Amino acid sequence: MVYNCILKSLTMGNQVMNDYKNIENKNIQICRENFLKNHFNFIAANHTEEARDRVLNKIIPKLDIKTASWGDSITVMETGILEELKKSKNIKFIQTFDKQISREQVIQRRRNALVVDLFITGSNSLTEKGQLVNLDMVGNRIAPMIFGPKHVIIIVGKNKIVSNISEAMDRIRNYVAPRNAKRHQLKTPCVFTGKCMDCQDNNRICNAWSIIEKSYPPGRITIVLINRDLGL
Repeated sequence: MVYNCILKSLTMGNQVMNDYKNIENKNIQICRENFLKNHFNFIAANHTEEARDRVLNKIIPKLDIKTASWGDSITVMETGILEELKKSKNIKFIQTFDKQISREQVIQRRRNALVVDLFITGSNSLTEKGQLVNLDMVGNRIAPMIFGPKHVIIIVGKNKIVSNISEAMDRIRNYVAPRNAKRHQLKTPCVFTGKCMDCQDNNRICNAWSIIEKSYPPGRITIVLINRDLGL
C-alpha cells in the first residue's frame, strides 16, 4: 500500500521503477518520499556495486566537477568510489586522511576540502522524516555537508535509518561514537564501556552536532541509500 502510494505521488516515471527494482524495504520507501519533500536528491541502490555505478556513471557526469574530497566514512570506502575518483585525470582529489603527512598539513587539506566542487561522505543516521543527523570530532565532515562544496553526495546503508531525531542521537551516542573511537584507536571512556559517558577527555569525538532538515539550495545534497547494512 505504502509503495503504491509513493509511486503514484511521484512524477519520476521509469526512474522510480528502476530505483525500486527488487527493493521492498518500506523504510527506504518512506525515506525517499520525505527526503524528496525536503529538497534532497535521492537514489536507492540494491548493493554497493550498484551504488558505485550510479555515482560514477550517472550522478557525477551530470555535474561540472573539477575538484573533490571526502569525509571519513566506512560505507563510502566499501563502495570503491574513492579509488576511482583518485585515479581520475579530470578531477583533482584532495586526500584528507594521510598518515604520511603532518597533522598541520592534514588540517589544511580539510580546510581546502570546504570549497571543492564535490564532497562525498556518509551519515551517522537519517530519519524516516527526511533528516540527516551527525556528530563530529573536528567538524570536517559536517561542515562541508552544510556549506561550501557545490555538490554533496551522502552514501548510507539501510541500518542508519531511524524513526526520529531522538532515536538518531541515541544511536550515535551509544553505538556509533564508541565504535568510531575504538576504530581510531582512541582511549576515551566510551571505548571501554561501549556507551557515551559524557566525558571530558581531550580526545572525545563527540564535539559538534548537525541536523540537516532541508537541502539548500534544493538538490545540492544527494542521498544514495543502499539496501544493505553498511558501516557503523
